Amino acid sequence: MNAMIKRIEKMKPFFEKISNNSYLRAIRDGFISLIPVILFSSFFLLVAYVPNAFNFHWGEEIESILMKAYNGSMGILGILMAATVTKSLTENFNTKLPKTNQINSTSTMIAAFIAFLIVGVDSLEGGFASDYMGTKGLMTAFIVGFIVPNIYRFCVSKNLTVKMPEEVPGNISQTFKDLIPITLSTVFFGGFDLGFRNLVGSGFSEKLIELFQPIFSAADGYFGLALIFGAMAFFWFVGIHGPSIVEPAVAAIYITNVEMNFQLYQSGEHAPKILSQGLQYFVATLGGTGATLVITLMFAFLAKSKQLKTMGRASAIPVLFGVNEPMLFGAPIVLNPIFFIPFILAPILNVWIFKFFVEVLDMNGFIYNLPWTTPGPVGLILGTGFAGLSIVLMIVLLTVDFAIYYPFFKAYDNELLVKEKEIGHGDQLESTTVKPAVVSPAFAKQKNDQTNVLVLCANGATSSMLANAIKKGAKELSIGVDATAMAYGQHKDQIGEFDLIILAPQMASMLEELRESAKDHKTQTVSTTGIEYVKLAKAPTDAVNFVFENLT
Repeated sequence: MNAMIKRIEKMKPFFEKISNNSYLRAIRDGFISLIPVILFSSFFLLVAYVPNAFNFHWGEEIESILMKAYNGSMGILGILMAATVTKSLTENFNTKLPKTNQINSTSTMIAAFIAFLIVGVDSLEGGFASDYMGTKGLMTAFIVGFIVPNIYRFCVSKNLTVKMPEEVPGNISQTFKDLIPITLSTVFFGGFDLGFRNLVGSGFSEKLIELFQPIFSAADGYFGLALIFGAMAFFWFVGIHGPSIVEPAVAAIYITNVEMNFQLYQSGEHAPKILSQGLQYFVATLGGTGATLVITLMFAFLAKSKQLKTMGRASAIPVLFGVNEPMLFGAPIVLNPIFFIPFILAPILNVWIFKFFVEVLDMNGFIYNLPWTTPGPVGLILGTGFAGLSIVLMIVLLTVDFAIYYPFFKAYDNELLVKEKEIGHGDQLESTTVKPAVVSPAFAKQKNDQTNVLVLCANGATSSMLANAIKKGAKELSIGVDATAMAYGQHKDQIGEFDLIILAPQMASMLEELRESAKDHKTQTVSTTGIEYVKLAKAPTDAVNFVFENLT
Protein backbone atom coordinates (compact mmCIF):
# COMPACT_ATOMS: atom_id res chain seq x y z
CA MET A 1 0.00 0.00 0.00
CA ASN A 2 2.80 2.45 0.88
CA ALA A 3 4.49 1.76 -2.45
CA MET A 4 1.23 2.48 -4.27
CA ILE A 5 0.78 5.75 -2.37
CA LYS A 6 4.31 6.80 -3.33
CA ARG A 7 3.56 6.12 -7.00
CA ILE A 8 0.36 8.13 -6.71
CA GLU A 9 2.25 11.00 -5.09
CA LYS A 10 4.70 11.07 -8.01
CA MET A 11 1.73 11.71 -10.33
CA LYS A 12 0.65 14.76 -8.32
CA PRO A 13 2.31 17.33 -10.67
CA PHE A 14 0.34 15.87 -13.57
CA PHE A 15 -2.93 16.11 -11.65
CA GLU A 16 -2.09 19.64 -10.59
CA LYS A 17 -1.52 20.56 -14.24
CA ILE A 18 -5.02 19.28 -15.05
CA SER A 19 -6.45 21.18 -12.10
CA ASN A 20 -4.82 24.40 -13.30
CA ASN A 21 -6.10 24.09 -16.87
CA SER A 22 -7.40 27.51 -17.92
CA TYR A 23 -10.63 26.20 -19.45
CA LEU A 24 -11.55 23.92 -16.54
CA ARG A 25 -10.92 26.78 -14.16
CA ALA A 26 -13.05 29.10 -16.27
CA ILE A 27 -16.01 26.74 -15.91
CA ARG A 28 -15.36 26.32 -12.20
CA ASP A 29 -15.03 30.05 -11.58
CA GLY A 30 -18.06 30.71 -13.75
CA PHE A 31 -20.16 28.40 -11.60
CA ILE A 32 -18.79 29.86 -8.38
CA SER A 33 -19.85 33.33 -9.55
CA LEU A 34 -23.38 32.08 -10.22
CA ILE A 35 -23.91 30.10 -7.03
CA PRO A 36 -25.82 33.07 -5.51
CA VAL A 37 -28.16 33.03 -8.51
CA ILE A 38 -28.75 29.27 -8.25
CA LEU A 39 -29.39 29.44 -4.50
CA PHE A 40 -31.52 32.58 -4.84
CA SER A 41 -33.77 30.90 -7.40
CA SER A 42 -33.93 27.67 -5.38
CA PHE A 43 -35.13 29.67 -2.37
CA PHE A 44 -38.27 30.64 -4.28
CA LEU A 45 -38.84 27.03 -5.29
CA LEU A 46 -38.53 25.92 -1.69
CA VAL A 47 -41.00 28.55 -0.53
CA ALA A 48 -43.40 27.70 -3.37
CA TYR A 49 -43.44 23.90 -3.16
CA VAL A 50 -41.99 22.54 0.08
CA PRO A 51 -45.26 23.37 1.91
CA ASN A 52 -46.96 20.94 -0.49
CA ALA A 53 -45.34 18.08 1.47
CA PHE A 54 -47.43 19.21 4.45
CA ASN A 55 -50.65 19.56 2.39
CA PHE A 56 -50.41 23.33 2.21
CA HIS A 57 -50.73 24.93 -1.22
CA TRP A 58 -50.29 28.58 -2.12
CA GLY A 59 -52.88 30.30 -4.24
CA GLU A 60 -52.21 30.57 -7.99
CA GLU A 61 -51.37 34.28 -7.72
CA ILE A 62 -48.75 33.74 -4.97
CA GLU A 63 -47.27 30.75 -6.78
CA SER A 64 -47.07 32.78 -9.99
CA ILE A 65 -45.15 35.57 -8.20
CA LEU A 66 -42.70 33.10 -6.67
CA MET A 67 -42.12 31.32 -9.99
CA LYS A 68 -41.61 34.64 -11.79
CA ALA A 69 -38.61 35.28 -9.55
CA TYR A 70 -37.35 31.76 -10.23
CA ASN A 71 -37.74 32.00 -14.01
CA GLY A 72 -36.14 35.44 -14.02
CA SER A 73 -32.97 34.01 -12.53
CA MET A 74 -32.62 30.33 -13.48
CA GLY A 75 -34.37 31.06 -16.76
CA ILE A 76 -31.34 33.05 -17.99
CA LEU A 77 -28.65 30.92 -16.37
CA GLY A 78 -27.18 30.00 -19.75
CA ILE A 79 -26.68 33.66 -20.71
CA LEU A 80 -25.14 34.44 -17.32
CA MET A 81 -22.85 31.42 -17.56
CA ALA A 82 -21.56 32.50 -20.96
CA ALA A 83 -20.62 35.86 -19.43
CA THR A 84 -18.97 34.53 -16.24
CA VAL A 85 -16.97 31.82 -18.03
CA THR A 86 -15.84 34.42 -20.57
CA LYS A 87 -14.78 36.82 -17.82
CA SER A 88 -12.79 34.13 -15.98
CA LEU A 89 -10.95 32.98 -19.11
CA THR A 90 -10.26 36.58 -20.10
CA GLU A 91 -8.70 37.31 -16.73
CA ASN A 92 -6.55 34.21 -17.06
CA PHE A 93 -5.33 35.35 -20.47
CA ASN A 94 -4.57 38.80 -19.09
CA THR A 95 -2.11 37.36 -16.57
CA LYS A 96 0.03 36.32 -19.54
CA LEU A 97 -0.28 39.60 -21.45
CA PRO A 98 1.61 42.88 -20.89
CA LYS A 99 -0.09 45.17 -18.38
CA THR A 100 -0.17 47.86 -21.05
CA ASN A 101 -2.04 45.67 -23.54
CA GLN A 102 -4.84 43.89 -21.72
CA ILE A 103 -8.10 42.42 -22.94
CA ASN A 104 -11.16 44.36 -21.81
CA SER A 105 -13.11 41.82 -19.73
CA THR A 106 -16.28 43.93 -19.80
CA SER A 107 -16.20 43.97 -23.58
CA THR A 108 -15.71 40.20 -23.78
CA MET A 109 -18.71 39.68 -21.48
CA ILE A 110 -20.86 41.85 -23.73
CA ALA A 111 -19.62 39.97 -26.78
CA ALA A 112 -20.45 36.68 -25.03
CA PHE A 113 -24.02 37.90 -24.36
CA ILE A 114 -24.48 38.72 -28.04
CA ALA A 115 -22.80 35.53 -29.27
CA PHE A 116 -24.89 33.33 -27.00
CA LEU A 117 -28.15 34.89 -28.18
CA ILE A 118 -27.07 34.47 -31.80
CA VAL A 119 -25.90 30.87 -31.71
CA GLY A 120 -27.70 29.38 -28.72
CA VAL A 121 -31.21 30.81 -28.77
CA ASP A 122 -34.02 30.49 -31.32
CA SER A 123 -35.47 33.70 -32.70
CA LEU A 124 -39.14 34.55 -32.50
CA GLU A 125 -41.09 37.37 -34.08
CA GLY A 126 -40.21 40.33 -31.94
CA GLY A 127 -37.70 38.56 -29.69
CA PHE A 128 -36.13 35.28 -28.58
CA ALA A 129 -37.48 31.95 -27.37
CA SER A 130 -36.62 31.24 -23.75
CA ASP A 131 -36.17 27.46 -24.06
CA TYR A 132 -32.38 27.53 -24.26
CA MET A 133 -31.61 30.65 -22.26
CA GLY A 134 -31.52 28.69 -19.00
CA THR A 135 -30.11 25.31 -18.04
CA LYS A 136 -30.55 23.83 -21.51
CA GLY A 137 -28.07 26.37 -22.85
CA LEU A 138 -25.20 25.63 -20.46
CA MET A 139 -23.16 23.58 -22.93
CA THR A 140 -23.49 26.34 -25.51
CA ALA A 141 -22.49 28.85 -22.85
CA PHE A 142 -19.23 26.99 -22.24
CA ILE A 143 -18.35 26.97 -25.93
CA VAL A 144 -19.13 30.67 -26.30
CA GLY A 145 -17.12 31.37 -23.15
CA PHE A 146 -14.11 29.56 -24.63
CA ILE A 147 -14.18 31.09 -28.11
CA VAL A 148 -14.90 34.77 -27.46
CA PRO A 149 -11.81 35.41 -25.26
CA ASN A 150 -9.64 33.65 -27.83
CA ILE A 151 -10.93 35.95 -30.57
CA TYR A 152 -10.07 38.94 -28.39
CA ARG A 153 -6.66 37.50 -27.52
CA PHE A 154 -5.90 37.02 -31.22
CA CYS A 155 -6.83 40.63 -31.96
CA VAL A 156 -4.77 41.96 -29.06
CA SER A 157 -1.71 39.84 -29.90
CA LYS A 158 -1.87 40.85 -33.57
CA ASN A 159 -2.64 44.48 -32.67
CA LEU A 160 -5.84 44.43 -34.73
CA THR A 161 -7.43 47.62 -33.53
CA VAL A 162 -8.86 50.94 -34.60
CA LYS A 163 -6.13 53.39 -33.63
CA MET A 164 -7.23 56.80 -32.47
CA PRO A 165 -5.21 60.02 -32.26
CA GLU A 166 -3.30 60.60 -29.03
CA GLU A 167 -5.59 63.50 -28.16
CA VAL A 168 -8.60 61.15 -27.80
CA PRO A 169 -9.34 60.23 -24.13
CA GLY A 170 -8.36 56.72 -23.05
CA ASN A 171 -11.90 55.52 -22.39
CA ILE A 172 -12.96 56.54 -25.89
CA SER A 173 -9.89 54.87 -27.41
CA GLN A 174 -10.68 51.67 -25.54
CA THR A 175 -14.15 51.65 -27.08
CA PHE A 176 -12.70 51.72 -30.58
CA LYS A 177 -10.01 49.20 -29.59
CA ASP A 178 -12.79 46.73 -28.77
CA LEU A 179 -14.66 47.39 -32.00
CA ILE A 180 -12.82 44.87 -34.17
CA PRO A 181 -12.87 41.87 -31.75
CA ILE A 182 -16.54 42.33 -30.86
CA THR A 183 -17.36 42.60 -34.57
CA LEU A 184 -15.36 39.47 -35.35
CA SER A 185 -17.08 37.59 -32.51
CA THR A 186 -20.51 38.59 -33.79
CA VAL A 187 -19.68 37.75 -37.40
CA PHE A 188 -18.11 34.41 -36.42
CA PHE A 189 -21.10 33.19 -34.40
CA GLY A 190 -23.59 34.70 -36.83
CA GLY A 191 -21.98 32.87 -39.74
CA PHE A 192 -21.71 29.65 -37.74
CA ASP A 193 -25.38 29.83 -36.72
CA LEU A 194 -26.52 30.47 -40.28
CA GLY A 195 -24.48 27.59 -41.67
CA PHE A 196 -25.43 25.19 -38.86
CA ARG A 197 -29.17 25.82 -39.17
CA ASN A 198 -29.08 25.42 -42.93
CA LEU A 199 -27.04 22.23 -42.67
CA VAL A 200 -28.72 20.55 -39.70
CA GLY A 201 -32.14 22.16 -39.71
CA SER A 202 -32.21 23.12 -36.02
CA GLY A 203 -30.46 25.29 -33.45
CA PHE A 204 -27.00 24.58 -32.05
CA SER A 205 -28.14 24.25 -28.42
CA GLU A 206 -30.79 21.69 -29.31
CA LYS A 207 -28.36 19.49 -31.25
CA LEU A 208 -25.69 19.86 -28.58
CA ILE A 209 -28.07 18.47 -25.97
CA GLU A 210 -28.93 15.57 -28.27
CA LEU A 211 -25.22 14.90 -28.82
CA PHE A 212 -24.43 14.84 -25.09
CA GLN A 213 -27.56 12.98 -24.02
CA PRO A 214 -25.84 9.54 -24.12
CA ILE A 215 -23.08 10.96 -21.91
CA PHE A 216 -25.70 12.39 -19.53
CA SER A 217 -27.38 8.98 -19.36
CA ALA A 218 -24.08 7.14 -18.85
CA ALA A 219 -23.18 9.52 -16.05
CA ASP A 220 -26.33 8.42 -14.23
CA GLY A 221 -25.29 4.75 -14.45
CA TYR A 222 -23.44 2.78 -11.79
CA PHE A 223 -20.12 2.94 -13.63
CA GLY A 224 -20.46 6.64 -14.42
CA LEU A 225 -21.30 7.52 -10.81
CA ALA A 226 -18.38 5.44 -9.54
CA LEU A 227 -16.01 7.12 -11.98
CA ILE A 228 -17.14 10.66 -11.11
CA PHE A 229 -17.16 10.41 -7.34
CA GLY A 230 -14.34 7.93 -7.11
CA ALA A 231 -12.16 10.34 -9.10
CA MET A 232 -13.24 13.26 -6.93
CA ALA A 233 -12.17 11.38 -3.80
CA PHE A 234 -8.98 10.11 -5.43
CA PHE A 235 -7.77 13.58 -6.34
CA TRP A 236 -8.50 14.85 -2.84
CA PHE A 237 -6.57 11.90 -1.41
CA VAL A 238 -3.56 13.04 -3.43
CA GLY A 239 -3.98 16.52 -1.91
CA ILE A 240 -5.59 18.21 -4.90
CA HIS A 241 -9.06 19.73 -4.66
CA GLY A 242 -11.00 17.01 -6.48
CA PRO A 243 -14.10 19.02 -7.44
CA SER A 244 -11.85 21.53 -9.25
CA ILE A 245 -11.02 18.79 -11.76
CA VAL A 246 -14.19 16.72 -11.87
CA GLU A 247 -17.01 19.21 -11.28
CA PRO A 248 -16.50 21.32 -14.44
CA ALA A 249 -17.08 18.18 -16.52
CA VAL A 250 -20.42 17.41 -14.88
CA ALA A 251 -21.66 20.83 -13.73
CA ALA A 252 -24.03 21.19 -16.68
CA ILE A 253 -25.49 17.75 -15.97
CA TYR A 254 -25.99 18.70 -12.31
CA ILE A 255 -28.11 21.74 -13.10
CA THR A 256 -30.00 20.16 -15.99
CA ASN A 257 -30.94 17.04 -14.02
CA VAL A 258 -32.28 19.01 -11.07
CA GLU A 259 -34.34 21.17 -13.43
CA MET A 260 -35.78 18.06 -15.12
CA ASN A 261 -36.48 16.41 -11.76
CA PHE A 262 -38.32 19.48 -10.55
CA GLN A 263 -40.47 19.68 -13.67
CA LEU A 264 -41.42 16.01 -13.31
CA TYR A 265 -42.10 16.44 -9.59
CA GLN A 266 -44.24 19.49 -10.30
CA SER A 267 -46.36 17.49 -12.73
CA GLY A 268 -46.86 14.71 -10.17
CA GLU A 269 -44.41 12.26 -11.74
CA HIS A 270 -41.40 10.41 -10.36
CA ALA A 271 -38.13 12.40 -10.42
CA PRO A 272 -35.59 9.76 -11.57
CA LYS A 273 -32.42 11.74 -12.40
CA ILE A 274 -29.52 10.75 -10.16
CA LEU A 275 -26.54 13.01 -10.82
CA SER A 276 -26.93 16.41 -9.18
CA GLN A 277 -25.24 18.88 -6.86
CA GLY A 278 -27.33 17.47 -4.02
CA LEU A 279 -25.98 13.99 -4.71
CA GLN A 280 -22.44 15.33 -4.43
CA TYR A 281 -23.00 17.51 -1.37
CA PHE A 282 -25.28 15.33 0.75
CA VAL A 283 -24.63 11.76 -0.37
CA ALA A 284 -21.22 11.23 -1.96
CA THR A 285 -19.48 13.83 0.19
CA LEU A 286 -21.55 13.41 3.33
CA GLY A 287 -19.41 15.42 5.74
CA GLY A 288 -17.00 16.44 2.98
CA THR A 289 -15.13 14.55 0.27
CA GLY A 290 -14.61 10.93 1.25
CA ALA A 291 -17.90 10.88 3.21
CA THR A 292 -15.99 11.77 6.36
CA LEU A 293 -18.89 12.59 8.71
CA VAL A 294 -18.86 9.13 10.26
CA ILE A 295 -15.08 8.81 10.60
CA THR A 296 -14.96 12.26 12.25
CA LEU A 297 -17.50 11.15 14.85
CA MET A 298 -15.51 7.96 15.35
CA PHE A 299 -12.43 10.02 16.09
CA ALA A 300 -14.37 12.24 18.48
CA PHE A 301 -16.18 9.58 20.52
CA LEU A 302 -14.57 6.17 19.91
CA ALA A 303 -10.86 6.92 19.57
CA LYS A 304 -8.45 6.01 22.35
CA SER A 305 -5.67 8.04 20.77
CA LYS A 306 -5.57 11.55 22.24
CA GLN A 307 -4.55 12.98 18.87
CA LEU A 308 -7.52 11.47 17.04
CA LYS A 309 -9.95 12.32 19.82
CA THR A 310 -8.82 15.95 19.82
CA MET A 311 -8.89 16.17 16.04
CA GLY A 312 -12.34 14.58 15.85
CA ARG A 313 -13.89 16.90 18.42
CA ALA A 314 -12.27 19.99 16.91
CA SER A 315 -13.46 19.04 13.42
CA ALA A 316 -16.95 17.71 14.22
CA ILE A 317 -18.85 20.98 13.71
CA PRO A 318 -17.07 22.03 10.47
CA VAL A 319 -17.48 18.52 9.05
CA LEU A 320 -21.20 18.54 9.85
CA PHE A 321 -21.41 21.55 7.52
CA GLY A 322 -19.30 19.88 4.82
CA VAL A 323 -15.94 21.50 5.68
CA ASN A 324 -13.59 18.59 6.26
CA GLU A 325 -10.16 20.04 5.40
CA PRO A 326 -9.14 20.07 9.08
CA MET A 327 -9.71 16.31 9.11
CA LEU A 328 -8.09 15.69 5.75
CA PHE A 329 -4.87 17.46 6.66
CA GLY A 330 -4.93 17.15 10.43
CA ALA A 331 -5.57 13.42 10.95
CA PRO A 332 -4.17 13.17 8.28
CA ILE A 333 -6.33 11.35 5.76
CA VAL A 334 -4.65 12.83 2.68
CA LEU A 335 -1.93 10.43 1.48
CA ASN A 336 -2.48 8.22 4.51
CA PRO A 337 -2.30 4.61 3.20
CA ILE A 338 -4.64 3.32 5.92
CA PHE A 339 -7.56 5.40 4.65
CA PHE A 340 -7.07 5.02 0.90
CA ILE A 341 -9.67 2.26 0.45
CA PRO A 342 -12.52 3.66 2.60
CA PHE A 343 -11.94 7.21 1.39
CA ILE A 344 -12.52 6.12 -2.23
CA LEU A 345 -15.06 3.37 -1.56
CA ALA A 346 -17.49 5.16 0.79
CA PRO A 347 -18.58 7.87 -1.71
CA ILE A 348 -19.07 5.27 -4.45
CA LEU A 349 -21.22 2.99 -2.30
CA ASN A 350 -23.21 5.98 -1.06
CA VAL A 351 -24.21 7.09 -4.56
CA TRP A 352 -24.96 3.51 -5.60
CA ILE A 353 -27.30 3.12 -2.63
CA PHE A 354 -28.96 6.41 -3.51
CA LYS A 355 -29.44 5.21 -7.09
CA PHE A 356 -31.03 1.99 -5.78
CA PHE A 357 -33.48 3.98 -3.65
CA VAL A 358 -34.45 6.19 -6.60
CA GLU A 359 -34.68 3.56 -9.34
CA VAL A 360 -35.88 0.49 -7.43
CA LEU A 361 -37.76 1.97 -4.46
CA ASP A 362 -39.12 4.96 -6.46
CA MET A 363 -37.78 7.66 -4.15
CA ASN A 364 -37.49 11.07 -5.82
CA GLY A 365 -34.05 12.33 -6.77
CA PHE A 366 -32.95 15.86 -5.87
CA ILE A 367 -35.42 18.51 -6.98
CA TYR A 368 -33.90 21.52 -5.19
CA ASN A 369 -30.41 23.01 -5.08
CA LEU A 370 -29.21 23.89 -1.59
CA PRO A 371 -26.05 25.49 -0.22
CA TRP A 372 -23.29 22.93 0.11
CA THR A 373 -22.80 23.95 3.74
CA THR A 374 -26.26 22.61 4.64
CA PRO A 375 -25.77 19.70 7.11
CA GLY A 376 -25.83 16.45 5.12
CA PRO A 377 -28.90 14.81 6.70
CA VAL A 378 -30.90 18.03 6.37
CA GLY A 379 -29.75 18.58 2.78
CA LEU A 380 -30.76 15.07 1.72
CA ILE A 381 -34.24 15.31 3.21
CA LEU A 382 -34.94 18.87 2.09
CA GLY A 383 -33.29 18.55 -1.34
CA THR A 384 -35.48 15.58 -2.27
CA GLY A 385 -38.63 17.44 -1.24
CA PHE A 386 -39.12 15.45 1.97
CA ALA A 387 -39.12 12.20 0.02
CA GLY A 388 -40.70 9.47 2.12
CA LEU A 389 -37.65 7.23 2.10
CA SER A 390 -35.04 9.96 2.59
CA ILE A 391 -34.79 9.41 6.37
CA VAL A 392 -34.41 5.66 5.87
CA LEU A 393 -31.76 6.34 3.22
CA MET A 394 -29.79 8.59 5.55
CA ILE A 395 -29.76 5.90 8.25
CA VAL A 396 -28.58 3.34 5.70
CA LEU A 397 -25.82 5.65 4.42
CA LEU A 398 -24.48 6.36 7.91
CA THR A 399 -24.56 2.65 8.75
CA VAL A 400 -22.72 1.65 5.58
CA ASP A 401 -20.11 4.40 6.04
CA PHE A 402 -19.56 3.24 9.61
CA ALA A 403 -19.04 -0.35 8.46
CA ILE A 404 -16.58 0.75 5.75
CA TYR A 405 -14.48 3.03 7.92
CA TYR A 406 -14.51 1.16 11.24
CA PRO A 407 -11.78 -1.48 10.63
CA PHE A 408 -9.44 1.15 9.18
CA PHE A 409 -10.24 3.52 12.03
CA LYS A 410 -9.37 0.84 14.59
CA ALA A 411 -6.09 0.06 12.87
CA TYR A 412 -5.08 3.74 12.78
CA ASP A 413 -6.25 4.40 16.33
CA ASN A 414 -4.22 1.47 17.66
CA GLU A 415 -1.16 2.57 15.68
CA LEU A 416 -1.26 6.11 17.09
CA LEU A 417 -2.01 4.85 20.58
CA VAL A 418 1.19 2.79 20.54
CA LYS A 419 3.19 5.80 19.31
CA GLU A 420 1.69 8.06 21.98
CA LYS A 421 2.61 5.60 24.70
CA GLU A 422 6.15 5.42 23.36
CA ILE A 423 6.49 9.19 23.27
CA GLY A 424 4.81 9.64 26.61
CA HIS A 425 2.32 12.28 25.55
CA GLY A 426 -0.55 12.56 23.21
CA ASP A 427 -1.88 15.23 21.03
CA GLN A 428 0.63 17.60 19.50
CA LEU A 429 -2.18 19.62 18.02
CA GLU A 430 -3.67 20.18 21.43
CA SER A 431 -0.43 21.66 22.70
CA THR A 432 -0.49 24.41 20.12
CA THR A 433 -3.66 25.81 21.62
CA VAL A 434 -1.97 26.66 24.88
CA LYS A 435 1.56 27.46 23.65
CA PRO A 436 2.21 31.20 23.71
CA ALA A 437 3.00 32.79 20.39
CA VAL A 438 6.58 33.68 19.66
CA VAL A 439 6.48 37.32 18.66
CA SER A 440 8.77 38.02 15.75
CA PRO A 441 10.67 41.27 15.16
CA ALA A 442 8.44 42.00 12.20
CA PHE A 443 5.42 41.58 14.44
CA ALA A 444 6.81 44.06 16.99
CA LYS A 445 7.66 46.60 14.32
CA GLN A 446 4.33 46.54 12.52
CA LYS A 447 1.90 45.72 15.28
CA ASN A 448 0.35 49.16 15.27
CA ASP A 449 -0.15 49.35 11.51
CA GLN A 450 -3.31 48.29 9.69
CA THR A 451 -2.66 44.98 7.96
CA ASN A 452 -5.10 43.33 5.59
CA VAL A 453 -4.93 39.58 4.99
CA LEU A 454 -6.74 37.39 2.47
CA VAL A 455 -7.01 33.61 2.84
CA LEU A 456 -7.87 31.62 -0.29
CA CYS A 457 -9.17 28.09 -0.71
CA ALA A 458 -11.27 26.35 -3.37
CA ASN A 459 -14.67 27.58 -2.18
CA GLY A 460 -14.13 30.03 0.66
CA ALA A 461 -15.06 27.65 3.49
CA THR A 462 -11.73 26.26 4.65
CA SER A 463 -10.15 29.68 4.25
CA SER A 464 -12.69 31.22 6.62
CA MET A 465 -11.33 29.09 9.48
CA LEU A 466 -7.88 30.66 9.30
CA ALA A 467 -9.27 34.12 8.53
CA ASN A 468 -11.43 33.95 11.66
CA ALA A 469 -8.45 32.76 13.71
CA ILE A 470 -6.37 35.73 12.50
CA LYS A 471 -9.13 38.18 13.39
CA LYS A 472 -9.57 36.59 16.80
CA GLY A 473 -5.82 36.71 17.45
CA ALA A 474 -5.65 40.35 16.37
CA LYS A 475 -8.44 41.21 18.79
CA GLU A 476 -6.69 39.37 21.63
CA LEU A 477 -3.44 41.23 20.90
CA SER A 478 -5.20 44.58 20.25
CA ILE A 479 -3.50 45.18 16.91
CA GLY A 480 -4.76 46.42 13.55
CA VAL A 481 -5.07 43.22 11.55
CA ASP A 482 -8.11 42.29 9.51
CA ALA A 483 -8.64 39.10 7.51
CA THR A 484 -11.19 37.79 5.06
CA ALA A 485 -11.72 34.57 3.11
CA MET A 486 -12.51 34.00 -0.55
CA ALA A 487 -12.62 31.23 -3.12
CA TYR A 488 -9.63 31.20 -5.46
CA GLY A 489 -10.55 33.25 -8.53
CA GLN A 490 -12.67 35.79 -6.67
CA HIS A 491 -9.58 37.70 -5.57
CA LYS A 492 -8.23 38.84 -8.91
CA ASP A 493 -9.69 42.34 -8.86
CA GLN A 494 -8.71 42.95 -5.24
CA ILE A 495 -5.11 41.69 -4.96
CA GLY A 496 -3.66 45.15 -4.35
CA GLU A 497 -5.95 45.72 -1.36
CA PHE A 498 -4.18 43.08 0.76
CA ASP A 499 -0.77 43.02 2.41
CA LEU A 500 -0.64 39.22 2.53
CA ILE A 501 -2.50 36.45 0.71
CA ILE A 502 -2.40 32.97 2.24
CA LEU A 503 -3.24 29.83 0.26
CA ALA A 504 -4.94 26.94 2.03
CA PRO A 505 -3.14 23.58 1.55
CA GLN A 506 -5.37 22.32 -1.27
CA MET A 507 -4.52 25.43 -3.31
CA ALA A 508 -0.74 25.28 -2.79
CA SER A 509 -0.19 24.45 -6.46
CA MET A 510 -1.54 27.90 -7.38
CA LEU A 511 1.24 29.76 -5.54
CA GLU A 512 3.32 30.59 -8.63
CA GLU A 513 0.30 31.89 -10.49
CA LEU A 514 -0.68 33.96 -7.47
CA ARG A 515 2.82 35.40 -7.21
CA GLU A 516 2.69 36.33 -10.89
CA SER A 517 -0.64 38.12 -10.35
CA ALA A 518 0.71 39.93 -7.27
CA LYS A 519 4.10 40.99 -8.64
CA ASP A 520 2.85 44.47 -9.60
CA HIS A 521 1.54 45.06 -6.09
CA LYS A 522 3.12 45.19 -2.67
CA THR A 523 1.18 42.07 -1.74
CA GLN A 524 3.09 39.14 -0.26
CA THR A 525 1.98 35.56 -0.96
CA VAL A 526 2.48 32.32 0.94
CA SER A 527 1.08 28.78 0.94
CA THR A 528 0.54 26.48 3.91
CA THR A 529 0.88 22.79 4.59
CA GLY A 530 -1.95 20.66 5.94
CA ILE A 531 -0.85 20.20 9.54
CA GLU A 532 0.45 23.77 9.68
CA TYR A 533 -2.91 25.12 8.55
CA VAL A 534 -4.81 23.10 11.15
CA LYS A 535 -2.49 24.29 13.94
CA LEU A 536 -2.80 27.94 12.92
CA ALA A 537 -6.58 27.72 12.71
CA LYS A 538 -6.61 26.42 16.30
CA ALA A 539 -4.15 29.01 17.69
CA PRO A 540 -5.24 32.63 16.95
CA THR A 541 -2.11 34.37 18.28
CA ASP A 542 0.12 31.97 16.37
CA ALA A 543 -1.95 32.74 13.26
CA VAL A 544 -1.28 36.46 13.68
CA ASN A 545 2.39 35.79 14.25
CA PHE A 546 2.43 33.70 11.04
CA VAL A 547 1.07 36.71 9.17
CA PHE A 548 3.84 39.03 10.26
CA GLU A 549 6.55 36.43 9.81
CA ASN A 550 5.60 36.33 6.13
CA LEU A 551 5.40 40.09 5.67
CA THR A 552 9.08 40.45 4.82
